[in-house]
Amino acid sequence: MIQTLSQAYGAAAAWRRAWYARDASRRHRLERPVVSVGNLRVGGSGKTPIVEYIARLLVAQGERPAVLTRGYGRRVARDGVTIVSDGARVIADLDEAGDEPLMLARALPGVSVLVAADRYLAGRLAERRLGATVHLLDDGFQHLELERDVDLLLLAEDDLQDRPLPAGRLREGLDAATAADAALITAGYDTAAERIGRGFGISSVFRVTRTIGAPRRVAGARDTVVVPSASRVFVVTGIARPDRFIADILSVGWDISGVIEFRDHHRFTARDVKRIAAEAKATASMIVLTTEKDAVRLTACDLGEAPIASVPLVVGVEPADAFRQWLTERIESSRQSSVISRQS
Repeated sequence: MIQTLSQAYGAAAAWRRAWYARDASRRHRLERPVVSVGNLRVGGSGKTPIVEYIARLLVAQGERPAVLTRGYGRRVARDGVTIVSDGARVIADLDEAGDEPLMLARALPGVSVLVAADRYLAGRLAERRLGATVHLLDDGFQHLELERDVDLLLLAEDDLQDRPLPAGRLREGLDAATAADAALITAGYDTAAERIGRGFGISSVFRVTRTIGAPRRVAGARDTVVVPSASRVFVVTGIARPDRFIADILSVGWDISGVIEFRDHHRFTARDVKRIAAEAKATASMIVLTTEKDAVRLTACDLGEAPIASVPLVVGVEPADAFRQWLTERIESSRQSSVISRQS
């Protein structure tokens, strides 16, 4: 039964993609180029750190990017568009923005972040009021209503063995990957990324690298904390794939004394903080470590004296120069096409 449902889900997703592809007028086009970052898997693929990486790259190129996002997990879903950041200051709070948009807004000065179900409307506002020169469509591979100029798809080798919902974790069948302009693949080396890319039928392939930075206190000025290798640490997560964060912690050499896993986008309470502090103390842990995404939600609580620090995930795209040149050329090509279209 589940297999039949999975086949039906995959067929429906393929029909939807084909329906949009058959008639260009079914998609809205913004005036500025749109770079989409998405994936096939439900949750936990590292889209947000990649969006942050690309946004920084674009700012360094002299662009004024606008991140257009759905804002999953926000409690206050207003009609229209919520400006989380106008590029100069953060305007919205956690309830209005959601954790990932607020995390991006705090991390990216010079980048506007907007939340809306209608991302075309958000993009128009970003162009007219915030001076956006290029858009980053967060979690955009299935958002077919908006035309994009660059479609980036985050993939991993285990996606090749996965199936559509509900039998697996895929939002679409594997054939949908061929609609991407390039694959961003998490792999240990370039030849492995290229091999995985061929498995998806994508010729332009770049490799995603993952490292973690120094822990930073969740409360106060967010100072860095020295946590020596082999220290006993307690791990708390409220993300889609905690196993990846735990693997990152172990890779440093820290000794995990205990773990509490909450559901993705979990809103922490005073009771949660009390439980975390008690269990960390009971296991004689030096510190509690969590993700940057969780830190956004934890700062809404009174943490008291609980020693909690977030561990930043630092991603890169390799070869870095080749990716920057490829992306720049695609954006410039879109601009030239737009000029020619307006003149004709």
